[in-house]
Amino acid sequence: MKTIKSVLSGAWVPPELGKMPYLWALSLVFMVWKYVNVAPGRYEIPLLLLTLAVFFPLYLASFWARGKHAVLCVLVTALIGTLWAPWNVGASAFFIYASAMCAGLKPVRAYLLLAGVMLLALVISLAIPERLRLAFLLPALTIGIPVGIASVMQAGLERSRKLVIRKQEEVEHMATIAERERISRDMHDLLGHSLSLIALKAELAGKLAARDPDACRREILDIETAARRALSEVRAAVSGYQESGLAHALASARASLAAANVGLHENVQAIPLSPAAEHVVALALREAVTNVVRHAAAANCTLSLGMQDGTIVLRVADDGSAAHAGIRHGNGLTGMRERAAALGGTLAVNVAKGLSLELRLPAPGAA
Repeated sequence: MKTIKSVLSGAWVPPELGKMPYLWALSLVFMVWKYVNVAPGRYEIPLLLLTLAVFFPLYLASFWARGKHAVLCVLVTALIGTLWAPWNVGASAFFIYASAMCAGLKPVRAYLLLAGVMLLALVISLAIPERLRLAFLLPALTIGIPVGIASVMQAGLERSRKLVIRKQEEVEHMATIAERERISRDMHDLLGHSLSLIALKAELAGKLAARDPDACRREILDIETAARRALSEVRAAVSGYQESGLAHALASARASLAAANVGLHENVQAIPLSPAAEHVVALALREAVTNVVRHAAAANCTLSLGMQDGTIVLRVADDGSAAHAGIRHGNGLTGMRERAAALGGTLAVNVAKGLSLELRLPAPGAA
């Protein structure tokens, strides 16, 4: 039983209760009040010391007890009060303690057990001389009932508090996972685009090395520039300050398509974009152009961005003949769909004569 181990290890009461349980133990003073005016019998003091020796560990254990262990603590404490009541009306303190111990059960059972403890106190009072009966019942009922109810309610609040804390921890854990996934998607988009550009320019530089050294040097400079830009973007993403501006994404798209000898037909309107929407549009454009460069074997690419019926629409289409089916469920397109959905938008991919991608996002201020 955890209670005994906790007491023996020094954790006598739950830390969140502080020192209050030791103050509540002072209610045992009711047991010695009798001896202020009446001399104790021959065996009363030894029996009282034995009672306290049994009860105090039980009292400490009750703060840890739950379920059947809590019921056991209540029953033993009520039994101690029952045995002492005919000889010492201060035994009403044990019924008060038993009432508080009902908090170890869930509310319905706790209140039923509390009612049983109070009923037992009423029955036991019949065995007490009538002139002392009120002295026993008054503390047992007027203190025991409020203490029992308050203890059960406090235990319920504590359970709710712990549940809320667990829920908060789960939310924080899920937020951490979501942030990791976001970083993973961003890293894929940023590095996939930049490395594709670098690979293409490196391939072109290799072809130009023998016949056109000057053009080869220009491509190598472009490779250096692209590598430095990629490094800067990765650092920004890791630091949480990534800014994927649309203008930068458009410039990169033009450069990538030009390096791949893909003609670009561009129709980009100046439309208002929120920072979140611009981020999603820019990364979607990067991923779409990267797919065109990697997989399409296209000669031409059409890019358009504008407003339609209060919706931001980005379309990227190519005339490639290569199979696109293998990329439809890859990390890049999946990440784009998740980003669009997070803003209330959609992403559609159609494979026919080439690949056509359409991103739709609610315009700023749209309902």
